[in-house]
Amino acid sequence: MFKKIFTLLMLLSLTVFAGGCGEKSTQNQPAANGKNLVIYTSMKESLIGGIIEGFKKQNPGVNVDYQSAGAGKIMAKLEAERQSGQLLADIIWTSEVPDFYEMKAQGMLEQYQPSNFNEILNPFDDYDGSFTAARLGTLGIVINTDKVKTAPTSWEDIATNSIYKDSFGIADPALSGTAFMSVALLEKQFGWNYLERLRGNGAIKSKGSGRVVDDTATGDLNACLGVDYITATKIDKGSNLQMVYPKELLMVPSPVAIFKDAPNKEVAKKFVDYLLSQEAQQMVANAGTVPVRRDIKMTEKYNLPAPEVAIDTGIKIDYTEVMSRKEELIQKFSELFK
Repeated sequence: MFKKIFTLLMLLSLTVFAGGCGEKSTQNQPAANGKNLVIYTSMKESLIGGIIEGFKKQNPGVNVDYQSAGAGKIMAKLEAERQSGQLLADIIWTSEVPDFYEMKAQGMLEQYQPSNFNEILNPFDDYDGSFTAARLGTLGIVINTDKVKTAPTSWEDIATNSIYKDSFGIADPALSGTAFMSVALLEKQFGWNYLERLRGNGAIKSKGSGRVVDDTATGDLNACLGVDYITATKIDKGSNLQMVYPKELLMVPSPVAIFKDAPNKEVAKKFVDYLLSQEAQQMVANAGTVPVRRDIKMTEKYNLPAPEVAIDTGIKIDYTEVMSRKEELIQKFSELFK
């Protein structure tokens, strides 16, 4: 009986993961030589699509299946797979750093230092090869320039200016890794009182990192807490959006890791090496987010900080301490923004 119930839950988990709003799944036919790579990621198509194609060109005969969803759904799917005794993924790439510390503590991650590690910037003081930053994600205040004529100059503006009253959105930190880290960083820098004052000015909880930027682009919101490359994609499509970075920079590394029980571990190592290569990191920058290499040409129109600036000026946080408070922070946020 228990086995039947668990099988049903597993199927439901897979269905939700693959079919939810804003999520994407690619399915390839098995490669003739059996080389298939499975990636679970919270990155959108605009960021990961070109990287996968570049990797496949350099590695003929390798098929790549990537499944994209919010970090919360990814972790739920991984837990279901672990309980079933069969982990399907080789690689995970998201932006919820505490999850990587938790997976490391549980012995899920392979220790692998990429062959080109000495060419990249490393934001982790306790780096041991369990996971490696593949981009330096930034979040800022995204404004709809048709609605907001004077850009904010500080985080305080969002909590006090009437232009943002009932019209500033934050993605749900229970679903989005970047949203969770942004909430944790804001709390670290300004205290929980700041989030209470945001709510007091009518800030609302949105469903996801993509949705909150979409709602700002359509004018349903005047502004939001937005992810760099998601905002850049909207700007490229003609949306009247502007990303504003207050001096207290929200920088969230996006780690990539290989699972210890990965079915295709050697191919996974090649992918991580490629992801950190100059070619792939140029794609990262072109997509509107910050690479982990210095030898990349940054796209000026997105007004992104240089990689070394992002590391130097980003709000510092103890990821292991945040990990221990993750459920508490999400619960407090949910209660505050219900």
